[in-house]
Amino acid sequence: MSQSDSAESAVRGAHRKHNLVFWVTPAVAVLGGVAYLVTSVVGGHPALGIALMAMMFVVAAALVLAARRSETIRGLMDRRDERITGIDLRATAFSGLVLILAVLVAAFVELGRGHSGAPYTGLAAIAGIAYVLAVIVQRVRQ
Repeated sequence: MSQSDSAESAVRGAHRKHNLVFWVTPAVAVLGGVAYLVTSVVGGHPALGIALMAMMFVVAAALVLAARRSETIRGLMDRRDERITGIDLRATAFSGLVLILAVLVAAFVELGRGHSGAPYTGLAAIAGIAYVLAVIVQRVRQ
């Protein structure tokens, strides 16, 4: 195998890997839609399951179509652009903080109503434990 054949093969392999990474997000949306359908049918609400599955399929298709026109969406899906990946990381952290704040507020409201705070206190505990573990793992890795 010549050096140019080897380089060409490496480029094809890298392209295939990025192509596979691109399809992870739509695939997760489709699998989520199927999970909505199955759990809704099991729960006795098949029409809701069909509607939720259809919505997730539309999301998957919209992502694929939008990625053709939007550098940002394509970057979020194929993970090749470090700048967009950094934006995604900061946006994920922000949305996580907002969600944790919402869970804490909901727990306080439930506790204030004289209830146990569940399920919000459990979710808050999971978030706190996950944060502490992530700090420990990141500290050990660096």
